[in-house]
Amino acid sequence: MNDIAIIIAGILIGVGLAFDVFGCVGLVRLPDVYTRLQASTKCVTLGTCLILLGALVGSIGTSAAWPTIAKALLCIVFVLITAPTGAHALARGAYKDGIKPSPSVVDKYAKVVPVREPDRSETIEAPDEPAGKDS
Repeated sequence: MNDIAIIIAGILIGVGLAFDVFGCVGLVRLPDVYTRLQASTKCVTLGTCLILLGALVGSIGTSAAWPTIAKALLCIVFVLITAPTGAHALARGAYKDGIKPSPSVVDKYAKVVPVREPDRSETIEAPDEPAGKDS
């Protein structure tokens, strides 16, 4: 039984790592903030949950099985609640700040939420002297 659990745990962890890598690739390759958030959140949430599930399955039959199972389940619930919520908050904030989606995306949300147009006229000037030097 323990050998089968180790094999299943290895498969779950390997698939979870693959999803994490795909999420990182999507974060680098996709065109705008919204598609990057979608790719990274979905892939990394699933990948992290599979890795935790692999740790849970791998701990079956060991002396520390119940604490590990409890911690893994708590972490899975925490990741499933916080990752999509955080991504939604970031996407909504970016949208309200005026960051436009890629031109290939249909924007049905524009009719519902007022968007603040970014003010590009403001410039930030560099200080004349480097900070931290007292003359």
